[in-house]
Amino acid sequence: MNLLDGMLARRTTNGPFRPDPVSREHQHLLMRVAQAAPSHFNSQPWRFVLVENPQTVAEVARISGESMTELIDAGVFFERYRRYFRFTEAEMNARRDGIHIDHLPGPLRPFTRQVFSDAGLRVMRQLGVPKKLGEDNRRLVAGSPLLLAALLDRAEYRPGELSGFYSAFGLGAAVENIWNAVGELGMGIQFVSTPMEIPRQWQAIRELLRVPDDLELMAVYRLGYLPEDQKRPTIDWSSRHRKRLEQFVSRETCDVPETEARE
Repeated sequence: MNLLDGMLARRTTNGPFRPDPVSREHQHLLMRVAQAAPSHFNSQPWRFVLVENPQTVAEVARISGESMTELIDAGVFFERYRRYFRFTEAEMNARRDGIHIDHLPGPLRPFTRQVFSDAGLRVMRQLGVPKKLGEDNRRLVAGSPLLLAALLDRAEYRPGELSGFYSAFGLGAAVENIWNAVGELGMGIQFVSTPMEIPRQWQAIRELLRVPDDLELMAVYRLGYLPEDQKRPTIDWSSRHRKRLEQFVSRETCDVPETEARE
């Protein structure tokens, strides 16, 4: 695939992977493209842990599923991120950011917009949706042949100082290189984010991975080869829209929006 086409086609995988192990060759290739990312003074502050052990994957999956259930049941997830939800194609076309909630369990579809309200949350609890979402999340992570933990060297990563920004920026570039490369390998990738929302669960993953004091665990991702037919999760969304140039690019100064030719 052409490099630019591959970057523009980049996607996040919300569905399951094939059970096939990720080849050691492909794992190392992903580490090499991460290593090629820019970093401040070539400090290369990133560290990665490749996890294939089924017991470890299962434990991360359990923690992730429990975290999802807790976040949904308490309403914390929707309260934190409600501003990103879009409920119609027209709204998505106008804003061109956030996520379009376009796939819900049958009982919730008649009141899509209300599903993330307090009243909707009560209905979701009655229908057992938090537990169902947590189990869906657990299965997705448990079925991933490879987990990737991304860490930063605390000698470089010092929050509140410029070194902290430089290190986080460098890790972001390294992970983006991985994200852009997986498609060429017939693979997908997804952020395992829910444990990060609950400090005790994130600490449990730190302990599971035996993260030493001189490293900061920044993120965990699930990776694997993509099946031909992907089944959508119980609650899913579309996020392929991107802002128009004039919505995020200016010319010369911040008060002059860029313009682009329209067909």
